[in-house]
Amino acid sequence: MSLSPGTRLGSYEIVAPLGAGGMGEVYRARDVRLGRDVALKVMASRLAGNAEALERFKREARAVAALSHPNVLALFDYGESDGTVFAVAELLEGETLRTRLAAGALSQRKAVEVAVQIARGLAAAHERGITHRDLKPENVFLTRDGHVKILDFGLARLIGAGHATIESESPTLARPTDPGRVMGTAGYMSPEQVRGEAADHRSDLFAFGTILYEMLAGRRAFPGDSAVEIMTATLREEPRELPASVPPALERIVGHCLEKRPEERFRSAHDLAFDLETLADLSSVGSRGALPPAVKRGRPVAPLLLAVLLVAAGAFLARWLWRAPPPSAPIFRQLTFRRGTILGARFAPDGDTIVYGAAWDGSPSQIFTARTDRPESSPVTVSGPADLLAVSRSGEMALSLGRRFLGSAYLSSGTLASAPLAGGTPREILQGVHQADWAPDGSSLAVARLTAGGGSRLEYPIGKVLLRSNHVILDPRVSPGGEQVAAFESAAPQGYRLVVFDRAGSRKLAAGIYSFTSLLLTPDGKSYAYTYGRVLTNLYLAEGLK
Repeated sequence: MSLSPGTRLGSYEIVAPLGAGGMGEVYRARDVRLGRDVALKVMASRLAGNAEALERFKREARAVAALSHPNVLALFDYGESDGTVFAVAELLEGETLRTRLAAGALSQRKAVEVAVQIARGLAAAHERGITHRDLKPENVFLTRDGHVKILDFGLARLIGAGHATIESESPTLARPTDPGRVMGTAGYMSPEQVRGEAADHRSDLFAFGTILYEMLAGRRAFPGDSAVEIMTATLREEPRELPASVPPALERIVGHCLEKRPEERFRSAHDLAFDLETLADLSSVGSRGALPPAVKRGRPVAPLLLAVLLVAAGAFLARWLWRAPPPSAPIFRQLTFRRGTILGARFAPDGDTIVYGAAWDGSPSQIFTARTDRPESSPVTVSGPADLLAVSRSGEMALSLGRRFLGSAYLSSGTLASAPLAGGTPREILQGVHQADWAPDGSSLAVARLTAGGGSRLEYPIGKVLLRSNHVILDPRVSPGGEQVAAFESAAPQGYRLVVFDRAGSRKLAAGIYSFTSLLLTPDGKSYAYTYGRVLTNLYLAEGLK
């Protein structure tokens, strides 16, 4: 059924056709009530006559409409007019990722930029229990102003019968979601979808991996001359190697997404977005914004020797740290049960109280405490939105007031302030602080500050500059004796440097790494370790710390 310009569906007037697919036609329309142009999708008549499909369409439309995220196509309305069922979405200007890929692979920087936004959109939808199940380049839209939008989120699962093709170079197989049925697009379906098993958020992560692979390689991850060949490759084969210029860390992310078993992929789109944002921020501070190059074949002897020494140091430290096996496996208990984001957490001096900053249920960030022996959290009364940076041994909190995140999950700026654990009006100390850590006696702070020129500096104590950098300084940590401070300095395109300074400003250590998640101190304070991908992967022995 085609609608001619001027046709009215409720308060929407058809302007011109935009496209068509198995689910129906898409039109440019005018919302006469609000005076804006929208995209209006008319549901195919064969689906509109199916009561079950119609009810699912309405139910999912409500869920997607409630999802407000800049990387998901906004759904404004749905309705029915003279037997015609339609959905109303924002009108986008630009092109699909499929159109962009027709010219070949994207630059690594652009691929990561697009991938980060897709991952953010997936994370937001998965939090609401919405799984796409047909993610592919045709359903990723690149707007003219640089934003990425995921299209048809939650709608692909609504097809109740028949064969649907949505303007794709690969066939879309759409069937009911009963076990044994196949639903998705060949080449982007996960192995469990190919086998007709139930699909969940991890299936979207597999599809994401195929898209990221294609953006980097300029070819499909699982090619074939027919849908059967493509699906067989998805089940049994691994994609060809990515170009040698792709950094190892980015290659690992792609491989982690494309694991055949769902439980071996990323646990969530949030984790995936975090790792991608690390690479994106690393590229943003490097020269010309290039990602770190892959390690070249035929490495010289010196880096190999350095790698061997680092591995030996890690093995030595591992034996020293864990020379006695733990009496039993650790037991993990969930302490919070609300929807939102926990931004920072520390143990209080008593060892049984956890202090954390969280933004629950869309509210501004607030400080809370929780006990290890009971699940309830109690708010700490401080004026205004606040996030936790550190807790001193004397129970003084270092807070970030008005914290703003600057394009990533971990780069931020706010006003440093202090307040007792009991709460009260915070005492403002310093503006433009990214992160901070207390000296053991609580008399001073080590801070990482962002500078106006785009760089940063490490100060300990405040006012004493230990390091000025054109890049980003992260995770300052003061040693238990208070005489030294460690931090990470980004060093694009090489990666990061773990640096250690004494109070006089003398550098004690500078060890290069590729990437990291957080900086840790061993219990005796004599060694530093870093985590990557939420697993302890490398250890650096820094002797003589005080």
